[in-house]
Amino acid sequence: MDRSLVNKIFITLGFLLAYRILAYVPVPGVNIEVVKEFFDANSANALGLFNMFSGNALERLSIISLGIMPYITASIIMELLAATFPELGKMKKERDGMVKYMQIIRYATIAITLIQAVGVSFGLQSLTGRAGESAISIDHSLFVAISAISMLAGTMMLMWIGEQITQRGIGNGISLIIFAGIVSAIPRAIGHTVTLVNTGEMHFLTLVAILALVVITVGAVIYVELAERRIPVSYQRKTLMANHNKRIMNYIPIKLNLSGVIPPIFASAILMFPSTVMQASTNPWVIAIRDFIHPQGYAFNALTFLFVVFFAYFYASIAFNSKDISENLKRQGGFIPGVRPGEHSAEFLNEIASRLTLFGALYLGLITTLPWLLVKAMGVPFYFGGTAVLIVVQVALDTMRKIEAQVYTGKYQTLSAVGL
Repeated sequence: MDRSLVNKIFITLGFLLAYRILAYVPVPGVNIEVVKEFFDANSANALGLFNMFSGNALERLSIISLGIMPYITASIIMELLAATFPELGKMKKERDGMVKYMQIIRYATIAITLIQAVGVSFGLQSLTGRAGESAISIDHSLFVAISAISMLAGTMMLMWIGEQITQRGIGNGISLIIFAGIVSAIPRAIGHTVTLVNTGEMHFLTLVAILALVVITVGAVIYVELAERRIPVSYQRKTLMANHNKRIMNYIPIKLNLSGVIPPIFASAILMFPSTVMQASTNPWVIAIRDFIHPQGYAFNALTFLFVVFFAYFYASIAFNSKDISENLKRQGGFIPGVRPGEHSAEFLNEIASRLTLFGALYLGLITTLPWLLVKAMGVPFYFGGTAVLIVVQVALDTMRKIEAQVYTGKYQTLSAVGL
């Protein structure tokens, strides 16, 4: 294996190890046991979802409790603004403009982190344990300042780690941080499952059925994530002659799942937020609504399916810009056989993308809700989440592609050096 590739892998693993160490560094002045009791009681709502994405750092109230989510939120907001305002979209495409674009995202991340950190700090002031002990062991005003600074430093450190992995390591650093956070919970889940089997709370055949379900789900995710529609492209003869030493792609790949894992994340967060907010209410009507949209209920998962389909169409329309693709194709001297260049090509690509998005949206909805439904039918006392599986498999596939590309690059450089 190429030495540079090995170095990049070790750099990536080193930064991920640093991330996991930071997850065990608590904010000063916090009673961790009280916070953990609270999260154990709220593992099935939005707090459980955020805790999973942070690698269980939120239940320890570490300095990286907010995880990388503020950065992701700022990035998504900027993507939406870039798709809405042409000037911002033009800034993103230019080299110098991209630097300013990333600076805006970083400043937005700082603002979002401070707002969330202050909100968490004020929320902890009224939190007490079973014995009546407070979650904060120092002066409340001082704690707000300390926790805001600590969490801001932790989030900015995570953002820096993600950027370093992207530049010096292998894969997308932000995605790998989320991947590491989710994977870190697997050993505890395996230990809990073994305990259930040993104590007789779960039958061995049920465990076998769950393992089969996991394998089938992972296989389906891999199959669909690698699926793409290749639109053939032809180039003029003079274009081929001018680029005879360069490889010109003779097709346009359009993925079946254009929106990635954004729709399940958005849908889960939006639906879990009301149930989390209504936890402390004693109003009968509020309690009825909260029970109706409980994350373990059928109504919640039916709404999740609908929201996932909606966000899949919404985000795919932003991620796939058929007009830009057709203009770039025309500029390079290429055309789709049987389709006129320009506006007609854009309409053709948009129609193909819309058809694929229908199947991609249904696939995301089924993967998000079907595992829960099957596990529910088995009577298993824990939740097998399709969203987590989607994220883990997609990041693993993307990292494997980049490792493979690095290996091929090393081989080409070796062949060039020896003159073959």
